[in-house]
Amino acid sequence: MNRERETWGSRIGFVLAAAGSAVGLGNIWRFPYITGENGGGAFLLIYIFFTFVVGVSIMTAEFILGRNSKLSSVGAFKSKNRSWTFVGALSVLAPFLIMGYYPVIGGWSLAYTVKSLTGLLASPDIEGTFVNLITGTWEPLIWMLIYLSFNVFIILRGVTKGIEKASVILMPTLFVLLLIIIVKGLTLPGASEGLKFLLKPDFSQVRPSSFLVALGQAFFSLSLAMGVMTTYASYLGKEESLPQNALIISTMDFTVALMAGLALFPALFAFGMEPSQGPGLVFMVVPKIFAAMGGVGPIFSFIFFAALMVAALTSSMSLLEVVVSYLMDERGMERRKATLLSAGAMSVVCIFASLSQGPMANFTIFGVGTLDFLDLVTDKIFLAVGGLFISIFVGWKLDKEMLFNEFTNHGKSAVGIFPLWYNLIKYVIPVMVTAVAVSGILSIKQTGVMLTGVAIIALLAIFSKKL
Repeated sequence: MNRERETWGSRIGFVLAAAGSAVGLGNIWRFPYITGENGGGAFLLIYIFFTFVVGVSIMTAEFILGRNSKLSSVGAFKSKNRSWTFVGALSVLAPFLIMGYYPVIGGWSLAYTVKSLTGLLASPDIEGTFVNLITGTWEPLIWMLIYLSFNVFIILRGVTKGIEKASVILMPTLFVLLLIIIVKGLTLPGASEGLKFLLKPDFSQVRPSSFLVALGQAFFSLSLAMGVMTTYASYLGKEESLPQNALIISTMDFTVALMAGLALFPALFAFGMEPSQGPGLVFMVVPKIFAAMGGVGPIFSFIFFAALMVAALTSSMSLLEVVVSYLMDERGMERRKATLLSAGAMSVVCIFASLSQGPMANFTIFGVGTLDFLDLVTDKIFLAVGGLFISIFVGWKLDKEMLFNEFTNHGKSAVGIFPLWYNLIKYVIPVMVTAVAVSGILSIKQTGVMLTGVAIIALLAIFSKKL
């Protein structure tokens, strides 16, 4: 079925939507705790380097694939080289599986947004409150379904009326909410120590693994190899500067991560808490900070978790759009049917992911629960390997003249930067991403999980011409 392809209504709409996809739980939930675990300011500098060297380069490559083909991820690769269709398929499978657990965590943030105003901070056992929430049966499922319905509502409305309009509202809202928390945190006694920890480099705290963690965080945070940037660029006009947009989007993504650090570390030090609290930092430690603020605590807790929920939503709706766009482009479905089918399948996986934290905790896949299995396979294997293949494909398989024309808009902009980008994407970045991919795969302790992820990629490659 031939249909007119949707387009963005404005440049700012595209930028905010793409930045919204990049900004997510990785910025507000993941970035603060891995920064705390890896020494603060020195890790921040390493993260900046990888974001603006590797991140911007691969994002630009994905933009070129999407805009040049005017197709979503699978079609973009298929149109260039059918044998490489598996990379596009991997970029659809990854967001589908991520959406098999992301709405679960998004539901937790939504629950905490509401609970902040209904007695969360008054609980004598804040950590126990979180454990009770995620190990429950019906409550986390209800929050997950409500959160997922927000995504469905936005995607059903399409690119301009749905994704773009939502992004124009949600992204400024996120910045304002984080700014409020930052201002409050900086006024607390002892907050300066938190600023010092975050902004003053101490390279004695950096470990060799910190470099791989920083590169992996930059990769995950920017939504690379998830098909999002390829899909979003397929709705983009020919007049847009792709490297400039990639730089703007990466800058916005980094800014939100930095703001999350500024929102948390001053308050952590002000109340004498350790910055290296691990994954439980946001849901089990942060509420204690707001509880210690007294009467204004519930208000600031509400603002913080609302910001977390908004950040999660801007990412998850883009992940849903990748799968929906695939069904529309490759299977000829109308948007409504594709959206409801995708969300329905994702909700089934989410149910198992949610229950794996409680009633189905004894049910494991190669020794790990459903949620952890999905996270390991996507984060440690699919995204890193997908990014490696994208850089190799663009650098070694695509016509250099086509890349030049897309990168520079036929010689109108960024002409001098093209040789640098081309050599990075062809020679340097594949080596860097290989290090992340190998390190991530070898870090998986469960051999079954590792072999499953690798086997799926191998099968996609074998049957790529039939996809």
